[in-house]
Amino acid sequence: MSRIRRHNQELIISVASQLFATQGYAATKIVDIAKKADIPKANIFYYFNSKEALYLSVLNTITKPLLSASQSLESIDDPVEALNRYIITKLNISRDYPYASKVFANEVISGAKSLPVDIHQQLLGQSKMIVNKFKLWQQQGLMDDIDPQHLIFMIWAMTQTYADFSWQICSVMGKSELDEIDFERAAELIIKLVINGCNIKAMPTA
Repeated sequence: MSRIRRHNQELIISVASQLFATQGYAATKIVDIAKKADIPKANIFYYFNSKEALYLSVLNTITKPLLSASQSLESIDDPVEALNRYIITKLNISRDYPYASKVFANEVISGAKSLPVDIHQQLLGQSKMIVNKFKLWQQQGLMDDIDPQHLIFMIWAMTQTYADFSWQICSVMGKSELDEIDFERAAELIIKLVINGCNIKAMPTA
């Protein structure tokens, strides 16, 4: 893919993410996206043959990193290190993809009717993998016997809220947007709550 083509596609997806997130899918017109991106309407149809295709591309920009976020939980045996990395990665996704995260949240709230079946199955498989990893740590005595599914839900809520409810968070904090220090402090607190609240222990060294 040429540099110009990649740049144009990324620009269109970025603008579309913002408008889909703030106006909703139905209210957002291709002409609105073209105007905000300062490009001809025909250019959007050159790269994306329909509004639906563009919407799916926006969803793809957030589902890809979400699916990759659990790599630490899958590959690292030590629960403290794995959860540290997972929580930080989830917060970084909220920081780096705020509008796409809102689009995904709205899609889920509406019943995920436009979410491709393969993506849904991958996300479901990811959740089952995390549950099984939590159960393994419980069996190893490295974690309290808590409900693993509800722990996942709590981590999602604590990390994704920084994107999905950024307006409310910024309002409470009295700032226009969150900075790097805000996300670092959020990560530190969430990690502390999860590790201490679930009595999670580091893997004993051999």
